[in-house]
Amino acid sequence: MDEFAPFDNKLAGLIAALSPTSRRSMAVDIAKKLRQRQQQRIKAQKAPDGTAYAPRKPQPIRGKQGRVKREMFAKLRTNRYLKARGDDNEAVVEFTGKVQRIARVHQYGLKDKPARNHTAVVYSVRPLLGVEKDDINFIEERLLDSLR
Repeated sequence: MDEFAPFDNKLAGLIAALSPTSRRSMAVDIAKKLRQRQQQRIKAQKAPDGTAYAPRKPQPIRGKQGRVKREMFAKLRTNRYLKARGDDNEAVVEFTGKVQRIARVHQYGLKDKPARNHTAVVYSVRPLLGVEKDDINFIEERLLDSLR
């Protein structure tokens, strides 16, 4: 990831000067805040670059009656499936368990079966996780605040 090289070089020396305990607490705090930002972005149905997700495939008019459609990725963005963790060296926001496969299919626009006996469907690219410029600025601010 070349886009993070200048960011990493500026702060590597400053972060190394912190104690492991303070680095861990800073990483956990950053990971939790990034998870919140990712959840808000997923709820707004926007990619990290600000573009809207590809719309759902149109459903047949005579589909199931009385069915309430939920917005896309409503369960995926919950704290149960979208985990934030941090240690002295990294802050990570990731999907856990079986939902990793679903998230990967949508993140990269792969082919998958919606159910066991259905034919495979090629899904549109809908990036769920990603880093935008606002996130990088947020991380820099958090790091500088913890170094003061």
